[in-house]
Amino acid sequence: MRLDHLAVTCADLGAGVAWVEAALGVRLEPGGQHAHYATHNRLLGLGAGLYLEVIAPDPEAPAPGHPRWFGLDQAGAPRLGNWIVAVDDLGAALADAPEAGRAVALTRGALSWQIGVPDDGGLPLGGAFPTLIAWGQGVAHPSTRLADQGVRLTALQVKHPQAAALRGRLAALDDPRVALAEGPVGLRATFATPTGQAVLG
Repeated sequence: MRLDHLAVTCADLGAGVAWVEAALGVRLEPGGQHAHYATHNRLLGLGAGLYLEVIAPDPEAPAPGHPRWFGLDQAGAPRLGNWIVAVDDLGAALADAPEAGRAVALTRGALSWQIGVPDDGGLPLGGAFPTLIAWGQGVAHPSTRLADQGVRLTALQVKHPQAAALRGRLAALDDPRVALAEGPVGLRATFATPTGQAVLG
């Protein structure tokens, strides 16, 4: 398991981008559209192998006819709503974590990947358990296409009422930035930026 990216979820992409840019003091880059889920995003590189996305329903895309991913059918004000972890064998990982959904194969431009999405489009354990992803063979990670603006993730706090049990299930994620804590479900990320420390929650 490897921390792959963080997602700010929101009902309106412009509002989400403004919220993140005000907090981090940098400009987000263009992303793209995800036709299967009728969503679109903007991106920020966080160094090698990691990025931040702001993602929202795309009002110009046809309705998908099924629930959107990342709980976006119920999205409201911008918030750090999801964390995404890469695995080598998505099928095996989803078998061990059925709440993370079923594998959905997607493409966008040169990118191809498979991602676990629950049938209801919601977030596993309300977002406390990560969404699982496996990039296609030979696909360069999106972070390699993004400018380095000097923003780095320094800490990700994941809260859940049964944090100890969740910690055991995520033992394969060996990342000192990620900490699980007891409490109501929620995410809080701390970043080092060119102008100082910033937090998204």
